[in-house]
Amino acid sequence: MLVRIVKMNFRDEEIATFEKLFITYKELIRQADGCQHLQLLKDAKDRSIFFTYSWWQDEYCLNKYRKSELFGEVWSQTKVLFAEKPEAWSCESLHILR
Repeated sequence: MLVRIVKMNFRDEEIATFEKLFITYKELIRQADGCQHLQLLKDAKDRSIFFTYSWWQDEYCLNKYRKSELFGEVWSQTKVLFAEKPEAWSCESLHILR
């Protein structure tokens, strides 16, 4: 399993816009082929920093999503809201405890 973490820092005046955008698209993203989990996190101290945390079956499925029309639509609307360049990590999941 591949875990994708994306850190995004938004301009203060665009936070509500991003939250609405995420609500609009979250189910469609989660239904993408190979997406097993999708979560939106907000920094506990800085209200302008958000993280998406998603689980993908493998890198192929993540890349297929990243090349999709859905991703293009979501990303084009999201990237104009940033205060800083986003950061992203792809990690291999080694252990999950529940």
